[in-house]
Amino acid sequence: MTNGLRAARNAREWSQERLVREIERYARQHMLTVASTASLHVYVSEWENGKRQLSERYAKILRPLLGITDDELYGRHNTPAASIEVDGYDELMSRIDAARSVSLTMVKTFMDQTELLRTMDRQMGAASLVDQMTGHLSTLEDALTFAVLPETRRPVARALAGAATCAAWQALDVGAVERAWRHYELGKHAAKEADEPMYLAHATAEQAYVLCDAGRPAIAVELIRDAQRAGGNVMSPRLKAWLYAAEAEICAKAGMPDDCRRALDNAMRCLPPGEEARDPDMLSIFLNEGHLSRWRGNALALIGDDEAVESLYDALDSVDPTFIRASAGLRCDLAQAHLARGEYDKAHDHLRQARLLANRTGSVRHRRRIEQLTQRL
Repeated sequence: MTNGLRAARNAREWSQERLVREIERYARQHMLTVASTASLHVYVSEWENGKRQLSERYAKILRPLLGITDDELYGRHNTPAASIEVDGYDELMSRIDAARSVSLTMVKTFMDQTELLRTMDRQMGAASLVDQMTGHLSTLEDALTFAVLPETRRPVARALAGAATCAAWQALDVGAVERAWRHYELGKHAAKEADEPMYLAHATAEQAYVLCDAGRPAIAVELIRDAQRAGGNVMSPRLKAWLYAAEAEICAKAGMPDDCRRALDNAMRCLPPGEEARDPDMLSIFLNEGHLSRWRGNALALIGDDEAVESLYDALDSVDPTFIRASAGLRCDLAQAHLARGEYDKAHDHLRQARLLANRTGSVRHRRRIEQLTQRL
């Protein structure tokens, strides 16, 4: 099959034996019947070497377990949607008529579904949501593909831009970097169609993290500054602050300490006062002084500034306990800050907490960072 299964397993740094244990654990949790341990060892080896076809029974376990799509599991390249038959005008008109009936109420339902998936991701992690998010995006793409007039297309495109950006971040978290990149491109195209500069700026800025994670922080700095230009003068103050904070982090990773500090100052200047974190104009943005303290501490730790530890502990005192993945990141930031000060015992304690949290969400991205920091102990 499938280098897809092997690639997903390797991304998590799991052995075949570990994958078998995880399959068994998942089956117990969901009251599913699977083969014996010895048989599963044989199945995994044969699936990865193309000697046994993967049944849907086990695909249903592996997709949420590994946080991957069918195409990624089976090692297939993305293929275009099935084309409509040459003489299939009835089917085409049926789909166009259906798209015309998409109302603002239905668009709100689409956005509510994105919000539900975003909340579940924040608390449970992205791996278990791959099927739901894939289906959600497919529904939105179909609605936009067969919508004809601008008054129908724009609201659907706006909903798709938000959903695609959310899906992209989830894909990045589980290590599916190509899927993340494609979703960001989809989100950007949808934002342009919807004439929504804020959505375009947000998708572009998050896409910069893919480049940064791939070891190209200098290009990522250029992209995030392009995102700020794309947003222009219509951005909300909270989104502006978020973009500056993201710029600061990426500048820190690019070895640009002065630019990092300048961006942090701009973020603080733009951030609205008060405890409210949610941006009503950009529901995917959560940022208040507590969140910004964490971001500031992360960036300062990256450039070796002693002020980082104080900012990070301030953030730890105010972190929302439902933000499980963010809490894992905060523990990693604290470990990094303590490592920079030679405080290895404290760094070890925070990495232990980070690992527990990352295991709860299945975050490949955080696990990779934890392993990198552990090697410095």
